[in-house]
Amino acid sequence: MTADSPTPTTLLSRLGTLLRREAAGGALLLLATLAALILANSGLAPTYFGVRDHHLDVDLGPLPLHLSLGHWASDGLLAVFFFLVGLELKKEILDGDLREPGKALVPVAAAIGGVIVPALIFLGVTAVMPGSPAEAARGWAVPTATDIAFAVAVLAVIGRNLPSALRLFLLTLAVVDDLLAITIITVFYTEQVHLLYLGLAVLPLLAYALLAQRLQAMFLRRVGATWLLLLPLGFLVWALFFGSGIHATIAGVLLGLCVPVLPGRRTPDDAGHSLAEAMEHHLRPLSAGVCVPVFAFLSAGVAVGGWSGFAEAATSPAGLGVVLGLVLGKAVGITGATWLMTRLPGTRLDPSLRWPDVIGVSLLAGIGFTVSLLIAELGFDPGSALNDAAKIGILTGSAVAALAGAAVLGPRSRARARA
Repeated sequence: MTADSPTPTTLLSRLGTLLRREAAGGALLLLATLAALILANSGLAPTYFGVRDHHLDVDLGPLPLHLSLGHWASDGLLAVFFFLVGLELKKEILDGDLREPGKALVPVAAAIGGVIVPALIFLGVTAVMPGSPAEAARGWAVPTATDIAFAVAVLAVIGRNLPSALRLFLLTLAVVDDLLAITIITVFYTEQVHLLYLGLAVLPLLAYALLAQRLQAMFLRRVGATWLLLLPLGFLVWALFFGSGIHATIAGVLLGLCVPVLPGRRTPDDAGHSLAEAMEHHLRPLSAGVCVPVFAFLSAGVAVGGWSGFAEAATSPAGLGVVLGLVLGKAVGITGATWLMTRLPGTRLDPSLRWPDVIGVSLLAGIGFTVSLLIAELGFDPGSALNDAAKIGILTGSAVAALAGAAVLGPRSRARARA
């Protein structure tokens, strides 16, 4: 290694900086999805599905964790993603747009509209289409989610010259959408709750919150202490939530909400910084570069059976319900709710935004990838025809929504660049 050659530490730092960019995370997610689809529909399909279904068991005494690699990804790795969602939620509530009710009202209402209308469209499609099984209705929440990483990444690529208020509108909408998705998973996709494990989880959760609050300054100065003290407690909370029957990713959200987002007493080492900022700085590359792409790789692989199989799944009641929910439902729900809110006194759009901007963002919000795949896993039996149809619907609907959003916002961005 020459004197000018970058050290491994420098390379890791550069990689971390790259992975903190939304476009890079979105690109990795797309590559992981394409790789999964190619493998699942090639001669390597038995190997792919064998890896996904391979069990990696961890014995914790009275709480054995018997999980396939696919479930480790959806229950474990996604907990890191949801931890960051918890941090983002708390930051927005205490120090962001959600702190000011008047300013937050429009995107909050837009997010609610973007959940209700897709769900109604899905239920309507599965109710009226012939041959729709009764259990298809369990997927009503699949098209309600917005993938914040993918949507913001697409906006970053196509909308460089659009008003910054548009990105803020999408971020706020997506954060509220995540909160609604978390609530839906907890309330509607939890079949049985073991109160003993849930009660036991409160103890390490309280200890985690207390340490994070009281020792914030020390954790900012000594990163190793953060992992040494907080990581074991976080894992224990996650394991107990898993044992309770509530989806373990909810533990990630609660742990994120326990982290201080406002700076404590300022010292020369951590002036103006909070523990939430520090943890997000370290975990964002891990989430974008490993956790979410691995989840996508192990979840998105569907054997479509050629073009005929793809068309059959995409036009089945579950598949078509998801596609229409993501593309049409999100656009109508978000735009309609935004329009209704701006008719009320005291609420209005940011002066820099125009209605084509809102329509374009509402289409991008139809990119419902990560959380939609998770809900499909929870709503339908893995490997079932309904599960595969829902996944194909997610992939198709998300692609159409991204292209439609780009078709609306791309010309807007170019026109502003020329102005």
